[in-house]
Amino acid sequence: MSGGPGIGGAEAAGGRGGIIRSGRLLMGRWPRRPLGWVRSSWVDIVWAVFVGVNLLGMREMGAWSTVPFLVIWVSLTLVYGLRMWRLQPAILTVAVVTLATGGIIVGQVVDGQQEADYLVALMFLAMVWHGRRRQAALLERLAAMEEVQRVSRENLRLLEQQQLFLVDASHELGTPITVALGHAELIEQSITDKMVAEDARVIIGELARLRRLSSRMLLLASVGSPGFLDLRPVGVDSVVMEALDRWGYAPRRWRLGEVVEATVPGDSDRLAVALDALLENAIAHTDKDDRIELSARVEDGHVILAVADSGCGIPEADMERIFGRFSRATPYRSREVGGFGLGLPTAAAIAEAHHGSVRVNSTVGKGSTFELLIPAGPAAANGNAGASGALG
Repeated sequence: MSGGPGIGGAEAAGGRGGIIRSGRLLMGRWPRRPLGWVRSSWVDIVWAVFVGVNLLGMREMGAWSTVPFLVIWVSLTLVYGLRMWRLQPAILTVAVVTLATGGIIVGQVVDGQQEADYLVALMFLAMVWHGRRRQAALLERLAAMEEVQRVSRENLRLLEQQQLFLVDASHELGTPITVALGHAELIEQSITDKMVAEDARVIIGELARLRRLSSRMLLLASVGSPGFLDLRPVGVDSVVMEALDRWGYAPRRWRLGEVVEATVPGDSDRLAVALDALLENAIAHTDKDDRIELSARVEDGHVILAVADSGCGIPEADMERIFGRFSRATPYRSREVGGFGLGLPTAAAIAEAHHGSVRVNSTVGKGSTFELLIPAGPAAANGNAGASGALG
């Protein structure tokens, strides 16, 4: 009785077919592997043939066998320098060459044709050891560089997290501070008790300081972002006069110095913040009878916004760190404004964003002069001086 193949027959057929296909696949791949090996190792193959020819020369040349002997070891040195084998292949190769050449030399010594004074193998082993030592040192340097890169990436990640934290914290602080400040101002305006009104004014002052702090944290965190500056032609005289209007209420002897009518490419809001920071710093380091002077001039292709005061000055030891974040110079006379050590870093960051800088000249007991340098526009060199004089 005949019938189609069962399950077992199908499996057997499939198995035979799989074997045949696998065999064909291996037959198709087998020639490729030796060819690939030959392509990648052709230098070693050529050198092995070269060594074989020179070994025959050593056997046939008798007293002149030193020449092919040296040629073999010199060629081995060159090939090792080109290939830099791993330790085990290097030892195996040296052992084979040593036995091959040494066997011929021993035979010739027995026959009285040569003297056993060949030390080339030891020299080659010393070269291998030196090469391995250099390779190990290179690997150590590479490992150290990878560690430095890893630490740099980690520091960059932490810096990005810090910037995100500052942005988030500034945004989160802004709303409750504004709400609390509004309620405190309402209390101050509606209360009749003088003591409560005075307490409300203290609260208003501290909340205003906190709002400035959060704003500066947000500004410093956003330095370098694409939308940090909105560059437009800015009139320097208007920036100076508006700053004087904002701060002229403070009980100081205010003076308006020379103010040029110049225009710079800049962000008027950011420049106002930078000038406010310099004025805030001047107020913090002066008393009521001290002088604060604002001026603007053109010098060496820059418009220079200057804030000069006759306050306590800055010690030389503090001059290098006052533009660092959360740093303050001593003595610090006033707590009316500021006090967080972010004002001068903010001014420096805004100046650098405008491709400018901030510099200071100070003498203890005589006062300080802070200057904000902004690259001038094409028309700034033709600017005219404005009015100047004492304001209070």
